[in-house]
Amino acid sequence: MKASLTYTKKLDSKVSIIIPGSKSESNRLLVLQALFNNLSIENLSNSDDTQSLLRGLKESNGTVDIHHAGTAMRFLTAYFASKEGVQITLTGSERMQERPIKILVDALTDLGADISYLKNEGYPPIEIKGKKLIVNSVKISATVSSQYITALMLIAPSLENGLTIELEGEITSSPYIEMTLDLLQKMKVSCSFSNNIIEIAALLNNNETIVEVESDWSSASYFYSLVALSENLEITIKSFRKNSLQGDSEVAKIYQLLGVETVFNTLENTITLKKLANEIQPISLNLNKTPDIAQTIAVTCFGIGVGCKLTGLKTLKIKETDRLFALKTELEKLGATCKITEESLEVKPSENINNNILISTYQDHRMAMAFAPLSLLTSIEIESPEVVSKSYPTFWEDLKKLGISIHKK
Repeated sequence: MKASLTYTKKLDSKVSIIIPGSKSESNRLLVLQALFNNLSIENLSNSDDTQSLLRGLKESNGTVDIHHAGTAMRFLTAYFASKEGVQITLTGSERMQERPIKILVDALTDLGADISYLKNEGYPPIEIKGKKLIVNSVKISATVSSQYITALMLIAPSLENGLTIELEGEITSSPYIEMTLDLLQKMKVSCSFSNNIIEIAALLNNNETIVEVESDWSSASYFYSLVALSENLEITIKSFRKNSLQGDSEVAKIYQLLGVETVFNTLENTITLKKLANEIQPISLNLNKTPDIAQTIAVTCFGIGVGCKLTGLKTLKIKETDRLFALKTELEKLGATCKITEESLEVKPSENINNNILISTYQDHRMAMAFAPLSLLTSIEIESPEVVSKSYPTFWEDLKKLGISIHKK
């Protein structure tokens, strides 16, 4: 399936949107809820990824297929490994079976876990026989994915001896580790993170806890892009906190450079995005801590005709697709000049945008959503528009409120 996008300028340039709860927060809290049943969650994400994780957490025997949900694969690997008596085959889509899991499996094996590969060494599908894990310290590489580390952190308070995790190498996406720590602390778990050492004690007193999930800043990035590419669009979005747990809240500072002001209403937990009149300069950013907004930024810069150099992106090669290759390919269809390395993307300034281009999404939700804002400037089609359900099922409905119509073919 593909869909064409058409933009009809609205008379009312002020629009309000409610973005679903953060997938990152929701998925962490669901694992903690499965381990400690006195946890209540409000504003849970309605994404496919979260639903896949939720279904998996209910199983104790047989096969769990998490399809494209990378977070579910990492978190469930650790969860099932620590659940004494379960026997699970954990598998996923063809792409998921190409995404590495060895670093996490090796760390869990060092803790005493029983995990074996069923097809290719280092990749799903895997068979897990849950055991009581009593070893209380482990080393793990921090250079590839923070989700490996978070998976260990989430099970740590359920282990009778707690867990000390030593991180080796440069830490990737460290805000996600900080988010996990903050959620653990909300549950009164004793934990600390200093000098690449994470220490988490066993949770002995499981008190009643209620946590409200903040809306997703990664999803908000597409509305920042829309405002940046518009003439005078103003968008108010719920529900966001100024002191957010999410690393992608950096999007507010980054888009200040791209002509978008963020106005926080702390009483109502909303943000209002307003177009600035300042002249936009080429930008150079290290997105090591916030790689999920790289696609949005690159497309925005191309759309407004300024150059950008984005580094710290090595994790993009093992996402739903090789996002660096995908970005270069699709931007060049539109007339961009791009250069990629193993961990960077550079987009040259461009004055023209090609019309009537079909954007391939590579079964990657962020490709579809990152390119959609260009419909303000040119005629485009999006291949497989339904992929947005992975993180933001109501995305196309919300774009209609801004005058962007989707016509499926």
